[in-house]
Amino acid sequence: AMFKPRIRLFIFPCACQQVSAMGDRGPDNHSEVTDFILVGFRVRPELHILLFLIFLLVYAMILLGNVGMMTIIMADPRLNTPMYFFLGNLSFIDLFYSSVIAPKAMINFWSESKSISLAGCVTQLFLFALFIVAEGFLLAAMAYDRFIAICNPLLYSVQMSARLCTQLVAGCYLCGCISSVLQTSMTFTLSFCSSRAIDHFYCDTRPLQRISCSDLFISRIISFSLSSIIILPTIIVIIISYLYIVSTVLKIRSSEGRKKAFSTCSSHLGVVSVLYGAVFFMYLTPDRFPELSKVASLCYTLVTPMLNPLIYSLRNKGVKEALKKLLEKKNPIL
Repeated sequence: AMFKPRIRLFIFPCACQQVSAMGDRGPDNHSEVTDFILVGFRVRPELHILLFLIFLLVYAMILLGNVGMMTIIMADPRLNTPMYFFLGNLSFIDLFYSSVIAPKAMINFWSESKSISLAGCVTQLFLFALFIVAEGFLLAAMAYDRFIAICNPLLYSVQMSARLCTQLVAGCYLCGCISSVLQTSMTFTLSFCSSRAIDHFYCDTRPLQRISCSDLFISRIISFSLSSIIILPTIIVIIISYLYIVSTVLKIRSSEGRKKAFSTCSSHLGVVSVLYGAVFFMYLTPDRFPELSKVASLCYTLVTPMLNPLIYSLRNKGVKEALKKLLEKKNPIL
């Protein structure tokens, strides 16, 4: 039997949000939604302390790693190159979107209500969608940068000018913002009537769709289209760039030259593999397995931002030398 939506949420992007709750026409049924409940991980209560400590440790490493990476890049003039400009923005994005998710998730391990306000839920979804999409486009820009550096080294300084790098990064944030406005508007125009409990540890589109009583056909078509527009071009740019890179590197006669060329790309490929692997796993996981989606979400909300600085600092000679120089400056005894 069909039942009428009790609550409708409307969000107008780039303006103050307006929320109205419309129940059945009867005078006693009018109510207003002011918050949702983040169910989080379905584990025994005694494991919440362990999960809190794990989240706290990972988030501390994210803060230390990404702030450290940005500090090193800004402090050393030798790292004033396109590659490190992109890498600094990658650290900024990782730091920001993990900060949108982790603190609230940690608070909810101690909270009985586990509630998040409507404004908080909208903000969390908007900012997370903005920065995760921006990261996808930034990884494509970084692949293009490596392609130019290895395949056209003589023209690198001309083609990868400061202006182009700035435009590419600005384009990444713009694409993230447009996608986020569309995704957030579409999600919070749905009707929510059966439950306020979001079966996830943060506000995301799919868990919110699960508690909606609207017809989701158009919403899912738009979500799929947005994902395709975002993922396909970035993946194609990365794949084509690396096909050219591998082809060029294999033509290098000296083994030392090949090793050096591959070492500059291996870090980027590692980051791409972790991020896109987790995203594909999450979107390919059926809705009836929400716990698997949570595990995949953990990979790109917390694990990837934690690993990125480690991958780049351990694999990158320039970063290691800059870090050593910075530490020597702070501690002359070293």
